[in-house]
Amino acid sequence: MTWWPSFGSGWLLRPSQGLIYDRQLVILSLSLMAIGLVMVSSASIAEGINLGDDPFYFVKRHGAFLLICLMLSSLMLQVPMARWQQFNTGFLVLAIVLLVVVLIIGREINGSQRWLPLGPLNVQPAEIAKLALFTFLAGYLVRRQDEVRGQWKGFLKPLAVMGLMSLLLLKQPDLGSVVVLFVTTLGMLFLAGARLSQFLSLVALGAGLLVFLIISAPYRVRRVTSFLNPWEDPFGSGYQLTQSLMAFGRGGWFGEGLGNSIQKLEYLPEAHTDFVFAILGEELGFTGVLLVLLLQAWLAFKALHIGQKVLLGGRQYEGYLAMGIGIWFSFQTVVNVGAASGMLPTKGLTLPLVSYGGSSLLVITTAVCILVRIDFEWRRDHMQARQREVT
Repeated sequence: MTWWPSFGSGWLLRPSQGLIYDRQLVILSLSLMAIGLVMVSSASIAEGINLGDDPFYFVKRHGAFLLICLMLSSLMLQVPMARWQQFNTGFLVLAIVLLVVVLIIGREINGSQRWLPLGPLNVQPAEIAKLALFTFLAGYLVRRQDEVRGQWKGFLKPLAVMGLMSLLLLKQPDLGSVVVLFVTTLGMLFLAGARLSQFLSLVALGAGLLVFLIISAPYRVRRVTSFLNPWEDPFGSGYQLTQSLMAFGRGGWFGEGLGNSIQKLEYLPEAHTDFVFAILGEELGFTGVLLVLLLQAWLAFKALHIGQKVLLGGRQYEGYLAMGIGIWFSFQTVVNVGAASGMLPTKGLTLPLVSYGGSSLLVITTAVCILVRIDFEWRRDHMQARQREVT
């Protein structure tokens, strides 16, 4: 008899028992990881030669990150959701401490102090902060649901926590992560039943703050103006976007062929990280772009579906957290794709499970493992209930 890995609490999964993980969710995640490895391999060759005289420099690192992700998955799948709920406040405090530490001893790259050097690895606390805030917020919505729905103070408390984290992120600076935190928090509060007046007030406040943050920093103003008309200054503020648009234009329906991108040859900056989607469009064309967008949409839909299912089953913490992860994945995908295609200003956010970046890969993999665990526990408990009914 073939045995599946243990998922904690002494459970062993067997096909004969009908108690298995969500294979569809796992296959989706592994497919996006595989596509990411291929595209990073292709997009980073020129940068690898320029940086370390090794065309496979970034490929080796990305492959090592993926192996770490797989090992981390075997551990994260063992953690019951009760533990996430129990220690969500401690996880949030740890994330805030890391955001403070990175401002003191963090490593500065391209004018941003976002990375903590840990030997050969650079940890980005902003990625950890996203998951930490969403796990905390899910717990808060369970504990204070009536207060969130009926009183302003219950609505404002989680916003104060998000505001503190946002201030620390803006010190790095990292406006993209702040926007992700804000939109996901907004979505989770809305799902928890916040009043429409509170919701609209928060939207207006967020829009006002976003405009203020943009006009208060000259480089952000340049990003917005170059996004509106990148061809006005194609060799200055609009350079990155014009090169990205040329990559999409060269791709056509079926692309130039894997490995045949011209823009990755030091024309398009950050080709293997923030703009890997543009290289994918150039080499695989509209069909490759459509495939990746469908996979990303399917992954987000799976998260939202799991959240809805467990919410209806009475598991509020798991439901809110799964919904938050679904909103996070979908919004970050929209921002990355929108920036690469010229529909949104550049924000420096990775494409989930595809772009190069160890911290992002590890945190998003952890979030996927949480989704698998939520679905598993729901299936397990429903199977036990059916067995008791039979007996």
